Amino acid sequence: MPHVITQSCCSDGSCVYACPVNCIHPSPDEPGFATAEMLHIDPVACVDCGACVSACPVGAIAPDTRLEPKQLPFVELNASFYPKREGKLPPTSKLAPVLEAPKVNPRPGGPLTVAIVGSGPAAMYAADELLTQRGVRVNVFERLPTPYGLVRAGVAPDHQTTKRVTTLFDRVSRQRGFTFFLNVEVGKHLSHAELARHHHAVLYAVGAPTDKRLDVEGMGLPGSGTATEMVAWINGHPEFTDLAVDLGSERIVVVGNGNVALDVARILTTDPDVLARTDVSDHALAALRESRVREVVVAARRGPAASAFTLPELIGLTATHEVVLSAVDRELVLHDLERESDPLTRNKLEVLATLGDAAAPATAPRIRLAYRLTPHRLLGTDRVSGVEFTVTGTDEVVQIDAGMVLTSIGYRGKPIRDLPFDEERAVVPNENGRVVDTPGTYVAGWIKRGPTGFIGTNKSCAAQTVHQLVADYNDGVLADPVARPGALEKLVRARQPALVDAAGWRAIDRAEIERGGDDRPRDKFTAIPDMLAAAATAPAPSLGQRLLAGLRL
Repeated sequence: MPHVITQSCCSDGSCVYACPVNCIHPSPDEPGFATAEMLHIDPVACVDCGACVSACPVGAIAPDTRLEPKQLPFVELNASFYPKREGKLPPTSKLAPVLEAPKVNPRPGGPLTVAIVGSGPAAMYAADELLTQRGVRVNVFERLPTPYGLVRAGVAPDHQTTKRVTTLFDRVSRQRGFTFFLNVEVGKHLSHAELARHHHAVLYAVGAPTDKRLDVEGMGLPGSGTATEMVAWINGHPEFTDLAVDLGSERIVVVGNGNVALDVARILTTDPDVLARTDVSDHALAALRESRVREVVVAARRGPAASAFTLPELIGLTATHEVVLSAVDRELVLHDLERESDPLTRNKLEVLATLGDAAAPATAPRIRLAYRLTPHRLLGTDRVSGVEFTVTGTDEVVQIDAGMVLTSIGYRGKPIRDLPFDEERAVVPNENGRVVDTPGTYVAGWIKRGPTGFIGTNKSCAAQTVHQLVADYNDGVLADPVARPGALEKLVRARQPALVDAAGWRAIDRAEIERGGDDRPRDKFTAIPDMLAAAATAPAPSLGQRLLAGLRL
């Protein structure tokens, strides 16, 4: 009864380190880890101890006998990662090598104190790595009243297992030495220089918050937008609650075919009664109940072999939704399958080859995958009425009628005040996390490496940065803070009286869960005033807690 990793794999590597027989690969020390779509358990080497199950932060691992029918393809997918062995058992003698936590050498001036800007996965993994050492202080700054970045606002609501990683982040936030400064925007309420005065180091983990924009005629018309904006609207991000979303047409086109594109297509074609059991925002659920959308076309510039979505996402999608191909696109799939040698790509193509026929009558809202279509312009005068493509590499024109066109061609980082910025790569220039020509400043996550990898990829990325930071501290490179302990909170509260601390966040969290009742994991607040009102119900800290906080700061 080997264990199996399923679609919700976050790739953070915790299971790899927990496995006593080193049967989960690729591991973070192996070349393919950073680009792997998921991790795989070797069914021959697995000894069914279950250590990986308890280590997985998103509940992605189960014995093969306890899988749901839609998860059964992952049995073969896990096994196919490993070569045929003709019955020979692979070596299973030791734990996978673990990158040791960096040892902080104490200094007489006080504990190592680090500011982390951002509160998404890279930020929380960095905080966790730092707090493995006694006495370290970590202050996390987030511009919204709620933490956890794209896990809260960017993961599709029907992927609740993926969102379970916030349970790990909640544990990190309760560690001694951790302090939340939520609803505080660095660059507005505090400058980089002011953070530097109160900390040994400042680590930016702000992600890539904007979209790459499609530069074609018609972008900007009502009915045009981006998939990431749509996901934020669906998730109840307070800055996107007023997004103009019109689901009154029968077809929507999504340009780009990564996982976010599939997320949008899947949500727009999911039964609203199913979504009503998730943390989808109330305004999105109401709109989806009135939706007239019958087809979402996911259009890609390149051919099927270059599909950007991951195999696990494709398997999950085809298990729950009607996904179809036109006759032309089916021929492209079969053409690529005949010539493809890469095992992973072949697996994708084999799944694509089984998809239904777009010419058949639709029995429910469906998703159509389309290939080799390069967007030329959006059609319409007062609002979008369709999109005109050229067949990639030719002059042939293809027109698809649609009432909404969303682009999903990637994320992009944006400049951070007082830090250098690489406009071409849209990252802060750095060497293994050290910001170039800016002593005491570090980066982790997408603002460091670009928008690549998965949630768990940020764990090894953050660990690398933290190792550089601690090495600089131990070598005496990082100057001691010049501000006295206790001054930081006074400064922040003077600049932003509506500061939300950890107790405030927990009050928001409790209120959302209570609002969800028995049927939903939570009912999110989507307006900042409502979040702040909920945060205000948190009990006031005791004198001892206030004194301890003052010592920490």
